[in-house]
Amino acid sequence: MEGICTSCLYSSITPSIEYKSRRKLLNSTQKHRISLPRICAVSSVSPTQSSSEKSDALQVKDISRISALEQLDFERGVCVPFRKYSPESVRNKVLESRGQILSLVGRGVEIVWNLGLYWTTLVYDYLVGRDEEVVPFRARQLRTLLCDLGPSFIKAGQVLANRPDIIREDYMNELCILQDDVPAFPNQVAFNIIEEELGQPLEAVFSKISSETIAAASLGQVYRATLRASGEDVAIKVQRPQIEPIIYRDLFLFRTLASFLNGISLQKLGCNAELIVDEFGEKLLEELDYTLEARNIEDFLENFKDDPTVKIPRVYRQLSGPRVLVMEWIDGIRCTDPQAIREAGIDIDGFLTVGVSAALRQLLEFGLFHGDPHPGNVFAMRDGRIAYVDFGNVAVLSQQNKQILIDAVVHAVNEDYGEMANDFTRLGFLASGTDVAPIVPALEAIWQNSLEKGLADFNFRSVTGKFNQLVYNYPIRIPERFSLVIRSLLTQEGICLTLEPDFKFLEVAYPYVAKRLLTDPNPALRERLIQVLFKDGLFQWKRLENLITLAKENVTKLSENPAFRGNNRGTSKQLKIEQKLDLTDTIKDGARLFILDEGIRRQLLLALTEDSKLHIEEVVDVYRLLEDQVDVPSMALGLAQDLPSVARDILLSWSASVLSDR
Repeated sequence: MEGICTSCLYSSITPSIEYKSRRKLLNSTQKHRISLPRICAVSSVSPTQSSSEKSDALQVKDISRISALEQLDFERGVCVPFRKYSPESVRNKVLESRGQILSLVGRGVEIVWNLGLYWTTLVYDYLVGRDEEVVPFRARQLRTLLCDLGPSFIKAGQVLANRPDIIREDYMNELCILQDDVPAFPNQVAFNIIEEELGQPLEAVFSKISSETIAAASLGQVYRATLRASGEDVAIKVQRPQIEPIIYRDLFLFRTLASFLNGISLQKLGCNAELIVDEFGEKLLEELDYTLEARNIEDFLENFKDDPTVKIPRVYRQLSGPRVLVMEWIDGIRCTDPQAIREAGIDIDGFLTVGVSAALRQLLEFGLFHGDPHPGNVFAMRDGRIAYVDFGNVAVLSQQNKQILIDAVVHAVNEDYGEMANDFTRLGFLASGTDVAPIVPALEAIWQNSLEKGLADFNFRSVTGKFNQLVYNYPIRIPERFSLVIRSLLTQEGICLTLEPDFKFLEVAYPYVAKRLLTDPNPALRERLIQVLFKDGLFQWKRLENLITLAKENVTKLSENPAFRGNNRGTSKQLKIEQKLDLTDTIKDGARLFILDEGIRRQLLLALTEDSKLHIEEVVDVYRLLEDQVDVPSMALGLAQDLPSVARDILLSWSASVLSDR
């Protein structure tokens, strides 16, 4: 199977989970694979192999002999056959004329001079023994320097603000300011760009446009306007002028500099510095194309189309292009203003439940995750929905990545920290072949210390602080997509605590995860459910009861938008999501497993007879939890309809056993 991307094949066999536009791309790629260059790290692994078996297969291949982009494709569990970024395309762009080469040399001198002066001050501080006391000043100095060096460096600073594997925490905290505090460029320049993209004067399309920017970011800025044709209010996102050649030039210089730092990076992070630059460059060029952001918005709209608790703005494709994006204006309340939210008649606890559930659906269900949900990008609608804006920076998780994340959660629950460390290798945090033995005790200490006060007091920020120390002291690299996920979860937890200081993130998150484990039809999640229910060969009756109770709680809370208060219910447009915990497929699959899988059958029979007694009482307790949720007649009918296929599977299993004996 040389030339075929096994991670694409792996993803394509479970297409219902992947979000749609990317899935179409993968399916198209399969049809035309023969004409594409091979860009994937593994070429001889069966698509039916497990994630861990694939990881072992990669270890056989010398990591140093595959390109950084191939390694990224393997870690993602899916390849990108038509990418905007490659080191070769960047090199060709910046070296195509003598004028550009001269510009490149001048820019290189500017960067080396400024960064060199800053590095010299750090060395001087260290030599005179004052390096710790001047950290706040040097951190502010670094932030100012990155702003002065332009958009590429501002973006790099924003990325470093989420990379404890590269810089220390006090510098990270200072660089976080770059998320919101970025200088705007002149209005007239922005208006000229809009007219160029639209091909007509502003007055012909908009009856009104704001004289000041609503928000400014590293790559562009936003205005509010009113469409002349319909009177609708819209947000216009405009890219900074002449930014593309600047970005390409800086990426070439970043990668050139990274080639001199590969030795240090391998020692500290377990990977080449060029890989980090390639990861950054690929993401940056995607953000630079607003047509991709428009596609992200449409994917989010599709994902949440039946969810009455989430608002995603429409995008006006006919008015948008690579440098201008026009989307529906969101008239919401800033999510860090609890007084305004209460005055709008919104229940804050219900609104937080909606927000956490929406974030978990993005992460574990869709695999398309808003990567920058800071307070300026998340709003409370007056009808109780949570609204997201700015979809340029999204985290994309393949089915394989999501399954490994769930593996890590299962291993944490079962206190199997050795396997948890191996999960980090499979996700790309550790280089293949890394000895995880020294890391296991550190992971155990972080997790157990965080749970000493109980799950109700679990705090992502405290856990992340300890994890930051771990990654700074061990050769651990945080892949870009997971740095976005970590930042996003931290930001959303911060918003929750701003609105409700006593809010318990996991008290909302656990019921959703429980429901996913119990109801998701994905065979991989069925396997994880079994792992959770058995520990050291013993069936965990109490754990099963807790999962059912939590899952019922999630369904009850979200059967209608919990953020609506009584006075809003009559006027709001609501859709019912679920009324009951639908375990039909789970019970049918469990019955099939009991009949066909000798190992599972033996374990369940042992569970019923542990400690030399029949566990009838536990079975009755579980039934009582489910009796109001399960339609027994329809369940029995479904099982009866499945009997022919079960009988066929039994015959096939029996014939395979007979043939193997011979």
